[in-house]
Amino acid sequence: MLEFLIPNNIVCHAIEAMLFASIACSVLGVIITQMNISSIGFTMTHAAFAGAAVGIFFGIDGTIAAVLASLTIAVILGPLSEKARMPTDTILGILFGMMMAIAIFFISYMQYLGTGVNTSALLFGNVVSLYREEIYALAFISIVAVLFVLIFFKEITAVIFNKKIAEAAGIRVRPIFYALLFMIAISVSLSLNIIGGLLLYVWLVTPAAIAYQFCSTVRGLFLVAPLVAATVSVTGAWVGLQHSLPVGPLIAIVFSGLFLLAVLISPKRRVPKGG
Repeated sequence: MLEFLIPNNIVCHAIEAMLFASIACSVLGVIITQMNISSIGFTMTHAAFAGAAVGIFFGIDGTIAAVLASLTIAVILGPLSEKARMPTDTILGILFGMMMAIAIFFISYMQYLGTGVNTSALLFGNVVSLYREEIYALAFISIVAVLFVLIFFKEITAVIFNKKIAEAAGIRVRPIFYALLFMIAISVSLSLNIIGGLLLYVWLVTPAAIAYQFCSTVRGLFLVAPLVAATVSVTGAWVGLQHSLPVGPLIAIVFSGLFLLAVLISPKRRVPKGG
């Protein structure tokens, strides 16, 4: 898609993948951070991580297995939290631990068996060996995420403000919530091989956290978070490939540094002077 600007196919594919992955994750990240359900992010990322590890072990395509695992968690999360009569964060913590254990078990077992399967991409990402179909899929889900926010902006804003009031006002909160879960599941699954299972959570939460330091409206968050995520991800991919640096960890470090800087210079830290 960007070959007319970047003649090197490897660099071009890496930048395209990082661009679309960062937009999808950051847009959805604004919603989960503002709804105070950030734990959904790391649970979904590790569900995809575990699904991919299991899929590779059994000879199934890792991306397909990651999507299936994430969608399964998305489907059972709501009913499970309701039936168990426990806080959602507690359920998410249990699922996170279970998914992480499954992922580590199968990766360690494959290394023990000496299967020759390279699992480092699952852990830390790999932007070098990307297929065009993966980039198209990421582009599609990023467009869907943006359209979701544009079409249901009023409903999303109401849910963010107060879920119970939104329900009382007649807004169908559950479909919005499940649509969010499904998009997160697909987004993290498609981004897994690019960013890595151990780093994906950074893309979901940190851009929104950076934007929050400077934005006072939800609309502003939806504009600034993807802009920050795309700028850092594209620049990081370019610099990383030019200097033979690990792209995913490099971008994650930059995100973390920018967050610390944003907290330090945030207008929200200014204490109003007394009258």
